[in-house]
Amino acid sequence: MAKGYWIARISAHTPERYDEYKELAGPAYKEFGAKFLVRGGQFDVSEGEARPRNVVIEFPTYQAALDCYNSEQYAKARAVRQAISEGELIVIEGAQ
Repeated sequence: MAKGYWIARISAHTPERYDEYKELAGPAYKEFGAKFLVRGGQFDVSEGEARPRNVVIEFPTYQAALDCYNSEQYAKARAVRQAISEGELIVIEGAQ
């Protein structure tokens, strides 16, 4: 069974509230077995446009990645993130 991933590119308008988002999202990440592969860090804009915050999260399965995103716990965090930032987030199945 293939793993699942979240790939997010975020620009926070209110970065001082980002800790609130992380605190709310933490329990959902734990429940669904999330592992951060990329969380910020140095990057090079090789092509296209970039956002200041880039994140890749691995889940044990694609379904776990979807279930986490759609969970009640993550919905609370998502509401905060969407209020303080803009960006893109995709849920994608990994290669087998």
